[in-house]
Amino acid sequence: MPIFEPTAIAQVALHRVGNKATDEGYVLANSLLELDDALQEVLTHYFITPFKADEYYNLYDLDGEPNEVFACVQAIFDDSDSLLERSRQLAERLYEASVHPNIKAGDFFVVYFSDCLLNGEKTDAVGLFKAENRDHYLKVLRDEEHWSREEDDKHATADFHVDIDKGININKLDKGAIVFNSEKEKGYVVSVVDATNRGSDAIYWKDNFLQIKQRQDEYYNTHQVMQAYKTFVTEELPQEYEMSKADQADLLNRSVNFFKQNDNFDMGDFARDVLAEPEVIDKFAQFKQHYEQENDVEIPEQFDISESAVKKQARVFKSVIKLDKNFHIYVHGNRQLIEQGEDEKGKYYKVYYKEES
Repeated sequence: MPIFEPTAIAQVALHRVGNKATDEGYVLANSLLELDDALQEVLTHYFITPFKADEYYNLYDLDGEPNEVFACVQAIFDDSDSLLERSRQLAERLYEASVHPNIKAGDFFVVYFSDCLLNGEKTDAVGLFKAENRDHYLKVLRDEEHWSREEDDKHATADFHVDIDKGININKLDKGAIVFNSEKEKGYVVSVVDATNRGSDAIYWKDNFLQIKQRQDEYYNTHQVMQAYKTFVTEELPQEYEMSKADQADLLNRSVNFFKQNDNFDMGDFARDVLAEPEVIDKFAQFKQHYEQENDVEIPEQFDISESAVKKQARVFKSVIKLDKNFHIYVHGNRQLIEQGEDEKGKYYKVYYKEES
């Protein structure tokens, strides 16, 4: 996860970007925001806190057309004094990308960060943030003309009143992207947040505006091979063999344990320790090749394992046997402790254990 100090914010430009589909227009700033220490600290919290994953992307050209976000960010890195001018271009580009009728108007921040840390290396970065939603909040005010201190000096009396207003919740960033001044030749390293990424209007931030693709690193490689294996076990193998849900759960658990217990992935070791059977190993090799072609991905034979990717994928490797609507069996360990059968009453699972809790 990148590290930012509260003083990392050097410059901020703020614009208002509407929905082009509804002809809302946009409003461009005449000058940069004035920053003091308190505002820097609040804005740093608002901009940076949501970025927790180690999943990174790269900017890329689409259909041979130069990526405008890349060009503007590059210009800012070359000359940070150009931030206001380039931020206006970015706001105009965001407006052109906001063509779905469900896209909300919002405040668009373009931020120049200095001296942040990415993987232990000091660098600068450009942040692009959009606040689309407004929350109600209460302002409690005290009438100074009707305030007085009592004689015991331990309490006071006053008239209070409450105003209702709407504003940006600094704990809820709607959309954000941080472009680090690293790996320029690959399209820079980009971290992204999209809290409203569902529905047909969601693609405009990542695809239409930023034009990003996932960076092929240890996180990407770990995610892809685990996703391919999960699809293989739950969809492909049952078509070839008669497999119980307990057998599927065992294969999934063995794969998760492999990734948790190793720092490096080797396809040969994985095949031997997890797949085990030569016929299944061959089937997975064929499936992997088809998966790569079908999903336009490349899974190398060897790579460093990303711990954060394993944690994320492990949450969806749910080894659960659902029995009608009556029972769920969560399989976490030894497959030999579960037996499956059928008698005059119906199908059953027999589970062995030592202690009940």
